[in-house]
Amino acid sequence: MRFMIIVKASPDSEAGVMPSEELMTAMGNFNEELAKAGILIDCDGLQPSSKGARVRFSGDQRTVIDGPFAATKELIAGYWLWQVKSKEEAIEWVKRCPNPMPGTEAEIEIRQVYEAEDFGAEFTPQLREQEERVREQAKKH
Repeated sequence: MRFMIIVKASPDSEAGVMPSEELMTAMGNFNEELAKAGILIDCDGLQPSSKGARVRFSGDQRTVIDGPFAATKELIAGYWLWQVKSKEEAIEWVKRCPNPMPGTEAEIEIRQVYEAEDFGAEFTPQLREQEERVREQAKKH
């Protein structure tokens, strides 16, 4: 099972405050543990929403909205993508994570990623083949 582990933003992360050397060391060590355990697929931090944009869809129309965005607690500061046996295993790993926002309350959300079998009959053999082709192409870049 794949899970996306989502680190929620804080006022400091949204202000572009960089993590301390101590936090970067602790996170580096944690990421190394994840890699050694064979569960880490990918991870990264995200720049503040002030450097981002959103595209709102309304029928055929697209509207671009530049950041920053309000409601910091709803924003994402970083993520991991893990391959684990269960949600419980993901929870146990998250509980071992250093506090990503020292000096303040932090929140990490755990969300399971859809797998092909979750889509049922609508995910036809042709669509499965297409997805496999796209994934292979993406790995090459």
